Amino acid sequence: MNRSIAPDRLAALVSGFNRSPAYRGLRQALQELIGDGRIPIGTRLPSERAVTEALGVSRNTVTRAYADLIAAGFATARQGAGTYATVPIDLRRAHDHALHSLGATAPSEGAIDLNCAAGAATPGVAAAYERALAALPSYLASDGYLPSGLPGLQAVIAESYVRRGLPTTPGQIVITSGALSGIAIIARALSRPGDRIMIESPVYSNAIEALRLGGGRLISSPLSDSLGDEGWDMDGIEATLRQTSPHLAYLIPDFQNPTGLLMNDATRARYASALRATRTVAIIDESLQATGLSDDPMPAPFAAHAADAITIGSASKMFWGGLRVGWIRAPRELVSRIIAARVQIDLGSSLFDQLVIAELLSAADILAVRREQLRQRRDALALALAEHLPSWRFRLPGGGLTLWVQLPHGSATRLAADVERAGVYLAPGPVFSVEGGSDARLRIPYAKPEEQLVEAVRRIADVWSEAPPGQRNRRESSRLLIA
Repeated sequence: MNRSIAPDRLAALVSGFNRSPAYRGLRQALQELIGDGRIPIGTRLPSERAVTEALGVSRNTVTRAYADLIAAGFATARQGAGTYATVPIDLRRAHDHALHSLGATAPSEGAIDLNCAAGAATPGVAAAYERALAALPSYLASDGYLPSGLPGLQAVIAESYVRRGLPTTPGQIVITSGALSGIAIIARALSRPGDRIMIESPVYSNAIEALRLGGGRLISSPLSDSLGDEGWDMDGIEATLRQTSPHLAYLIPDFQNPTGLLMNDATRARYASALRATRTVAIIDESLQATGLSDDPMPAPFAAHAADAITIGSASKMFWGGLRVGWIRAPRELVSRIIAARVQIDLGSSLFDQLVIAELLSAADILAVRREQLRQRRDALALALAEHLPSWRFRLPGGGLTLWVQLPHGSATRLAADVERAGVYLAPGPVFSVEGGSDARLRIPYAKPEEQLVEAVRRIADVWSEAPPGQRNRRESSRLLIA
């Protein structure tokens, strides 16, 4: 199903474009919106006459802007059907190369791998393993198969939701082998091949692939790439929901990956209302919810606004990636369908790992240590970027594991390839886009030790400074905006 963008909506998105000359400024504004994914690929642009009226410019201005946009590869004209947003074929190829090359080869000795937002185990994990090992013998007489999860762990997780103001029973919790497994299970349980699934863009790249492999037809819901915006454009989201009526919607309201954005309570309530209007079931990924790095109170869980929402959680981001344990919180009437879908994938998560997670979730001091560790690493990375790459812009997030960095010019995909030769592995923006956008962005995690982060920035800065003279880094002040 093709979507379109209303003339007044387009006018709001390009407001303030450079009008000297107007055709060039309009083309540049549209190209940025399409390249960043704020105007999704395949969107039908308004007619030239409609844009002329909405912007108060001459028809010739719009005609020339559209022609230049098409010549640059960011739009295509379909005879008798209109003008549609697209991206140049080289950006699509760059997106595919970047996505499928991740993890394809092991990093060389001395390399710093920042592809993955993960690091060594949090202090206290080893002691939790020892306590779990002591508890394990009492379970060895059973068959060990627990498709819905270890009852003790289900109870601990249910209680964590209750403390956050969301009444939950242990029977609403299904333990999975990580958050990604949870996404795949939900897609299998609640959708059929061909069903439309709305998904944020940019977004967690593995979620894109998991939903595609499940046969979903992905509908992009772009987040704003402007550093001054909250991120969730509710006018655009509501229009997308009305036009496409997706069966499911996948979103990350808590320290969104990769942007680090945090959705406020008012937006959650409005979003939930919009989903109800189209009978769209929300898949809420809370994998990063516990990574808040400030003392500010967190918003209520999204499911507090949407009773039919299905929530995914994970322990790996807070404790250790080697602990492949996640969970699904679902309405009671959906739990049996989710368990039935789960046993088609596997028969249960590692019982021993579940015992470890139960120990860790019950130890508040370990979470406090992890948060302080992440806070120090985030600040070290931000300071290194401000010192060595001052023209790179980013928002300082209040949680999560990554900085979403905007380059002043050039391609993030090409830069990622160049810095790989300097022993730094980075994930460029297109990896996190449904189709090829955000090539002016890099995701830089701060899960590694401070000294590695600072060294990585130094290497990146050396490569950046060696760019051709016409593309050299301009010495501008970094802008750090608190999310």
